[in-house]
Amino acid sequence: MDNTRLFLFIALSFVSLMLWDAWQRDYHTPEPAAPESTEVAPPTDIPTIDMDVPATATPNVPTPQRPLTYEPVAANIGDVVTVHTDVLELSISLLGGGISRAKLPQYPVELNEPENHFALLDHVPGRLFIHQGGIKGTGEAPDHRARYVADAEHYELSPGANEVIVNLRWAAGDNLEVSKRYTLRRGSYVIDVDYMVTNNGAEVWSGRGYEQLQREQPESKRGLIYTFTGAALSTPEKRYEKYDYDDLEDAPIDADVEGGWVGVLEHYFVSALLPPPDNSSHFYSLILDDTRYAVGFWGPPLNLSPGDSGSFHSSVYVGPKLQDVLHDVAPGLELTVDFGVLWFIAKPLFVALDFIHNITGNWGFAIIIITLSLKLLFYPLSAAGYRSMAKMRKVQPRMMAMKERYGGDRTRMNQAMMELYKEEKINPLGGCLPILIQIPVFISLYWVLLESVELRQAPFGLWIHDLSSKDPFYILPLIMGVSMWIQQKLNPAPMDPVQQKVMQVLPFAFTIFFMFFPSGLVLYWVVNNVLSIAQQWHITRTIENAENA
Repeated sequence: MDNTRLFLFIALSFVSLMLWDAWQRDYHTPEPAAPESTEVAPPTDIPTIDMDVPATATPNVPTPQRPLTYEPVAANIGDVVTVHTDVLELSISLLGGGISRAKLPQYPVELNEPENHFALLDHVPGRLFIHQGGIKGTGEAPDHRARYVADAEHYELSPGANEVIVNLRWAAGDNLEVSKRYTLRRGSYVIDVDYMVTNNGAEVWSGRGYEQLQREQPESKRGLIYTFTGAALSTPEKRYEKYDYDDLEDAPIDADVEGGWVGVLEHYFVSALLPPPDNSSHFYSLILDDTRYAVGFWGPPLNLSPGDSGSFHSSVYVGPKLQDVLHDVAPGLELTVDFGVLWFIAKPLFVALDFIHNITGNWGFAIIIITLSLKLLFYPLSAAGYRSMAKMRKVQPRMMAMKERYGGDRTRMNQAMMELYKEEKINPLGGCLPILIQIPVFISLYWVLLESVELRQAPFGLWIHDLSSKDPFYILPLIMGVSMWIQQKLNPAPMDPVQQKVMQVLPFAFTIFFMFFPSGLVLYWVVNNVLSIAQQWHITRTIENAENA
């Protein structure tokens, strides 16, 4: 039993080291802060890459060039239209008509700087992530390099209004008129994009609309565990498939799909392009250079006779991975919240936490209550383990006597111990059950805290202002270390001196590991340890009183 328990503790230590390594890589470097005022042009040496247009089954309808590259936007007055709603702050470039910046006012970069909003889309040094779109047609048409004009430089959602509409205009002489319309709604991170096209020419006009996201490859975060940053594709056949930079380089996205979506993910946030679900769209990806890639789609062709009008429609989601929102935006979009291999534990765990949070209004209280609930749920199993450890503690003097009697004869020693276990009705593996129960829940809760934007910067109380980050004063890890030490004192000590020393070091090692864990996770572990101590003390006392009666 001692060896098995030791191996389990070592395994848990290894898992803790993996989690600590992941936490350091994901949180040591803060999210890049957005500039405070003016638009900052990206590097001017970004090349424009042109490639052959892929073949299309529809004659005379150009397919958009797949390297739909970004061209620098000057920060002159009138080149950018700003749009503010209650949840989005957009900058729309008049050169191309794409979204060059999207800030999220409800998600500050740092908790102590609420006015510094996180920019999901941006084009500053170290972060190039933009939205682009346009039309490719039989004649001149406004692609993402076209120059638009707008009626105003700033739009804002009025009090009491449910939506704000931004109209951009483009015209090619007397032949083609295009109006590009953005529609933003109150409380929504979904932005509708519409192109209204009028053919004023004397010939039939044919064209396609396209949308894409261009992203600069982030710094490598390869390791044992890391939060995914890259592209994702959803189709009716496969609701969610991830692509990192290497995947896109080795096997680019190239699929004709009815419905679906394509997007770019990062920690806590997602940007996704959403064609109409009943449209047949072509999804694609492209490696533009050593640091940039693009994902996007183009839709079915539109044919307009002289004097006719038509439209292209799509949507883009730019916002947090809110689990109660994503499912309603598009099928499979909720899967961008990746809870890892133990998702079947993590998902119900989050649902329960969210339910309790809706009642208490505090994620910390929700963690405490869910810990109590889990403890009650597994009470019979853990109680059996604690009874086994209490009996082991009782017979430990006899085991020490056996060790002295048989010396180095391990075979005879093991036989005697098995006879003792049978006589006292002791399960030698029973003491491992409480640890085995905690490990999957511990890892699942780690992923819930790591992946759930709902817990990002969520306060608890007193000195804990962010349950998703480490304890700033390391108070909870110290309490956890003390509770672990007390638990060891309640357990029978290993007979082997080396094992005894290892077990004595573990509380200190775990305290150091937990100093870098999210405080919400440490809170769970502290509450769980305190409840385990109370349960183990009660069971041990009950057994001792029964023997003395």
